[in-house]
Amino acid sequence: MRLLLVEDEEMLGRFTAQSLIKNGFAVDWVRNGVDAQASIHAHSYDMVLLDLGLPGMTGEALIRQLRAARVVTPIIILTARGQVGDRIAMLDLGADDYLVKPVDMAELAARVRALKRRTASVVDFSDVQRVGPLEMMQASRSVRWNGRPVTLTPKEFDVLEALMLRRPRIVTRAQIEDALYGWGDEVESNSIEVYIHFLRRKLSPKVIITVRGRGYQIGSEDALLAEAAAQGKESAP
Repeated sequence: MRLLLVEDEEMLGRFTAQSLIKNGFAVDWVRNGVDAQASIHAHSYDMVLLDLGLPGMTGEALIRQLRAARVVTPIIILTARGQVGDRIAMLDLGADDYLVKPVDMAELAARVRALKRRTASVVDFSDVQRVGPLEMMQASRSVRWNGRPVTLTPKEFDVLEALMLRRPRIVTRAQIEDALYGWGDEVESNSIEVYIHFLRRKLSPKVIITVRGRGYQIGSEDALLAEAAAQGKESAP
């Protein structure tokens, strides 16, 4: 899950970004509303964590502009303003959640996960993404292959999610990296190939197809059904 953190205080921004990264999120961090606006229009974020007292463009002004432009990316306010009137005003303006500083990092991570579950159910009436025997539950970040639960690491799940949500299109390596990493993250040259190797080993070699020179895509439903049937015969006594 890729987040945009908008916080002008250096120490607080760095601490918040590092805490979120430790909780498995990819985080981009900007320090003012103008840069935040440009980043949101240039990249795809699952959520924005927004301070209100920003230089240049306030958080309130940014929310107004985003919602006027029909940008529906979920927004969590992180601010020192704790009055009930402030909370009501921001929620009515278009924010999705509101936390008063100092923020407990464990609670923030939980709020992000909870908001992701709520917005996923609004955007997609079914939380389950399914191709034949392959099922991916976005809210719980769980996967089943041929009815069997499969344990994936956070990055493996993110790779699979990037492919499943774009199926049957071909997904480029750059698109997968964009879903996995924040700006400050160091990306190893073969990291995507490694995650795909483990996904194929845990699920099936037919789950992800390599399209030479272009990227990757999820296999067809017929191919996955045939693979699951073949695996079932091999495991039968």
